[in-house]
Amino acid sequence: MKVAMVTTHPIQYQVPWLRMLGASPGIDLTVYFAMLPDSAEQGREFGVAFDWDVPLLDGYRHVVLQNVATQPSLTQFAGCDTPEIIDIIRRERFDAVIVNGWGTRTALQALWACLRTGTPCIFRGEVNGLTPRAWWKRLGHRLLLGRYAAVLCIGSANRRYCKEAGVRSDRLYDTPYCVDNAYFAKAAERALAAQGRDVLRGQFGLAPQVPTFLFSGKLVAKKRPQDFIEAIAQLRSSGVALQGLLVGAGPMMDALQQQARDLPIRFAGFLNQSQMAAAYAASDVLVLPSDAGETWGLVVNEAMACGLAVVVSDRVGCASDLVDASTGGTFACGDVPCLASVMQLLATDPDRLASAGRRALQRVQPYCFSAVVEGCLRALEKTARPGRIRHAK
Repeated sequence: MKVAMVTTHPIQYQVPWLRMLGASPGIDLTVYFAMLPDSAEQGREFGVAFDWDVPLLDGYRHVVLQNVATQPSLTQFAGCDTPEIIDIIRRERFDAVIVNGWGTRTALQALWACLRTGTPCIFRGEVNGLTPRAWWKRLGHRLLLGRYAAVLCIGSANRRYCKEAGVRSDRLYDTPYCVDNAYFAKAAERALAAQGRDVLRGQFGLAPQVPTFLFSGKLVAKKRPQDFIEAIAQLRSSGVALQGLLVGAGPMMDALQQQARDLPIRFAGFLNQSQMAAAYAASDVLVLPSDAGETWGLVVNEAMACGLAVVVSDRVGCASDLVDASTGGTFACGDVPCLASVMQLLATDPDRLASAGRRALQRVQPYCFSAVVEGCLRALEKTARPGRIRHAK
């Protein structure tokens, strides 16, 4: 089966399952990227230029398209504009094309080419119903989703939104959002075995033997890192022993440091993938207070794979799949006293904290790359262009 994948750029959470899909028997996969961002573009929202320190272009066939955008960008609709994908889809006569998202011209150019050539187009995106939308936007999504031959769902909120938008159940395939669970688990284990938690905490300027809560992400408004700091401030004023580690960079850094003055919160700045294990190993609980702009929150998967309890707002996309009282807890987005209450339960009950970490590790295991590939293969088998599949002799 000749398959194309069209996406903006190499994404560290996407590349592993693309390698696996391309290696699947009977699958001839080519991945088309709209651009290869430089370090400045990669780190634009972080406020710091960087390149991921894991290989992203090895192990699968890929092509970088010519991006004719005036200002190539990963964050603007017009920033990925690759009209040549239209000719490629027309010429190569793929059995199916998988498109990642619809927020760029490249994604819609690929869909348009598929519709013109009768090529099944399969959509995978993060859209869900947690964000309030005007009726005309919901109508636009309904019309757009109706153009795809199948939808690869990243989680229950994503699946529910697509179904409510009119996509039939037999066109929905589960491909859960995930990270390399084994990579993060082993990296955290190595960090703990080499140095121990108290030493790791000392390297971040943290005290030993104190429940440690971690925030990790871009320091931008949708992540609501100020709620994390305020919750710690409220608990400290009530006499609860805890401390915070804040990992990330972004435009809110200065304001957050001012807010955290005189609090036991340490700022680690941006940490690359290979450096994150130490932060997870030094911590007990991940807190993600984001609003509905957090369409999933893969940092939650990472933390759970390292055996951390997790606390997230009810607007975070993964909340309904991964988080409940057994793995940590949820709270109403923006309700800092409620967040502080959930954090207090974990900070003051070592047995609850340990149990939540164990349950989190168990809960995240089915969210893995093999499950993504299985869902992709089911979708391809059901939707690939009739009579075009190349059966092995």
